[in-house]
Amino acid sequence: MMEAVLEKIKEEVKNKKECLSHSIVICAGTGCIANGAMEVHAALAEYINKNNLPLTLTLKEELPEEGKDPVLLSKSGCQGFCQVGPLVTIEPNGILYTKVKAENAQDIIEKTILKGEVIEDLLYKEPATGRSCQSHRDIPFYTRQERTVLKSCGNIDPENIGDYIYSGGYEAARDMILNKEPQEVCDIMKDAGLRGRGGGGFATGRKWELALRQDTDEKYIICNGDEGDPGAFMDRSVMEGNPHAVLEGMIIAAKACGGTEGQIYVRMEYPLAVERINIAIEEARAHGYLGKGIFGSDFDFDIFVMEGAGAFVCGEASAMTESIMGRRGMPRVKPPRTAEQGLWGKPTVVNNVETLACVPLIAAKGAEEYRKVGTDGSPGTKTFALTGHVANTGLIEVPFGTTLREIIFNIGGGVLNSKGEIDNDDFKAVQIGGPSGGCLIEEHLDIPLDFDSLKTVGAMVGSGGLVVMNKSTCMVQIARFFMKFTQSESCGKCVPCREGTRQILELIDDVAQGRGTMETLDLLEDLCETVAESSLCGLGKSAPSPVLSTMQQFREEWEAHVKDMTCPTGNCKDLVSYAITADLCKGCTACKRACPVGAIEGAVKQAHTIDEEKCIRCGACVDTCRFNAITVGGN
Repeated sequence: MMEAVLEKIKEEVKNKKECLSHSIVICAGTGCIANGAMEVHAALAEYINKNNLPLTLTLKEELPEEGKDPVLLSKSGCQGFCQVGPLVTIEPNGILYTKVKAENAQDIIEKTILKGEVIEDLLYKEPATGRSCQSHRDIPFYTRQERTVLKSCGNIDPENIGDYIYSGGYEAARDMILNKEPQEVCDIMKDAGLRGRGGGGFATGRKWELALRQDTDEKYIICNGDEGDPGAFMDRSVMEGNPHAVLEGMIIAAKACGGTEGQIYVRMEYPLAVERINIAIEEARAHGYLGKGIFGSDFDFDIFVMEGAGAFVCGEASAMTESIMGRRGMPRVKPPRTAEQGLWGKPTVVNNVETLACVPLIAAKGAEEYRKVGTDGSPGTKTFALTGHVANTGLIEVPFGTTLREIIFNIGGGVLNSKGEIDNDDFKAVQIGGPSGGCLIEEHLDIPLDFDSLKTVGAMVGSGGLVVMNKSTCMVQIARFFMKFTQSESCGKCVPCREGTRQILELIDDVAQGRGTMETLDLLEDLCETVAESSLCGLGKSAPSPVLSTMQQFREEWEAHVKDMTCPTGNCKDLVSYAITADLCKGCTACKRACPVGAIEGAVKQAHTIDEEKCIRCGACVDTCRFNAITVGGN
């Protein structure tokens, strides 16, 4: 009976889609909304209504009666290419418009919708060649990816369960609930080789099986949406763009281990994700996919949302369960594992958002088909947040085993130098895995990105943050940035992390501010290793990773800070000085006017000088000088 209901909904949506003349899909992920996507949506709706064109904003409602060719104006989740948003897709033409503004609404309707013309100025232009790309199929950023988890995020309306069902949603969950035994569901995930996408890479099927073996009448499923890594936004985008996939994954996980209740733990800094997840839960309940007797079975399972207060440590499973129970979010000693004893002392399965979104795909296509992508040890795909000194920033998805070279230079479009120009020779490093990850350099560009390969070079996939850096980046400052973050986010429960991270940060400050020696570097390495070996939880154990990684890959740069008392990149203000070359100075006074503290002296058409005592080393003078008369050197 439930199968007939799903087919009926799919048929209704199909019939409505066939009546449409066009669909205008606006990317309404957080990035595009911040750049004005909702203003574009409002302008398009206003113009369509003002000109009496048949319009529908959602396929939930009845289509306009006048004519058989209404226009659907809908919102999607993140389409990935954040660099050029807001994005607007026109179907059935497949046209993708970039950097759209509200004032473009009239042209989009009059030229593209009514006349079928393409607006050249709104198309994406390849930075290197200037070639115009009319659709997703023409843009290397998209064509070189393999979007499976993210495929529906940019296509479906995240606030319309009908769109999700039309794309095959909830069919896998219905099959698992009605036709499979719990151990069979665990075996499917084990055969598929699904590993946790939150950082540790633990085998999902084994985790579920461990919870299944626990003999108790209450078990919990937690979706970890507490994405706290700097520069990471993969889980947020999935929750915003395809929330029903997460719910369906949780339902299947509940079947596998006998779960009785689900909790989605989302950081409160993600209001749009919280809103859309809650809408999806209400829709799923209304259709009988959550609550009592889901899918017409005797299986009860419901899901609730818990907003976290923004503590990074609450991304750790045991700390998260403590937070949900109203206690201070602090990790505990293991064993027992959370799958054995977690929320309210009951077995609790904790999977992150992306992991759960993979589950319906595996259940639908089968383990063998899923394993055709990726590597033997890391099957499937992985989403990454690509940021930093790279031409194309955004959310990407590639098979495990893809190289950094492919991601940075092809999907990412190349490295940007300090002038904002593409210059691949200016590549210096990429930080992978956020505060828990490591730093990779040019010799690592062809290493396949998977859980096992990265361990061999002291890095990890982590949650999927990729921060690309050019040669203007100071690696001491990078290490300081991540250590400052980790130190401020330490829960303070164990001494190695609470005190060790503080002392590591102080030693880095000594190096950056000219107080360091070679002994400082030796002490810093010893302290990092001690913290990594003796901290209580995984977050503390991995906290020194960015420091150790940068020290290993860029030892000469660290030593320059303590031996020569200079920062090779000029980013450590206490180790640089500014001087004006008299022969090159024209006395134009531009630098004098730009200096915020009045440290530059000199009359018009006469060589200027810099007062080192007043200079705050902000670099404003260097940026202003048109004659390259100001040099930056070590103290």
